[in-house]
Amino acid sequence: MEKLVETIARYLVDSPDDVTVQGIGEDDRNEEVLQLSVSSDDMGKVIGKQGRIAKALRTVVKAAATKQHRQVNVEIVSNEEMAEAANAAEPEE
Repeated sequence: MEKLVETIARYLVDSPDDVTVQGIGEDDRNEEVLQLSVSSDDMGKVIGKQGRIAKALRTVVKAAATKQHRQVNVEIVSNEEMAEAANAAEPEE
C-alpha cells in the first residue's frame, strides 16, 4: 500500500523527491494508518479543491486494501509537521 500511495502522490506534486509514506501503526478502529508527507508547497495539489483529490486517493487505497483483506487509512501531512512530530518524540539528553 505504501508504494501505491507514494506512486500516486509523486505524480501529483511539483517536488516528487519530497514525498514520503510511512506506516505508523493502527488506529482505534484497527485500521492500518499510512502517513503521506509532502512539502508544504505541494499540500494543495495533494488535497485538491474541497479535498477531492485526497478523497479520491483514499478511495483508491481503500479499494486496493479491501482486495487484500486489509483496512488502511491515509493521513496527509507536510514534511514540516512530520519533522516537528519526530522532534517531539525524541527524548532530550
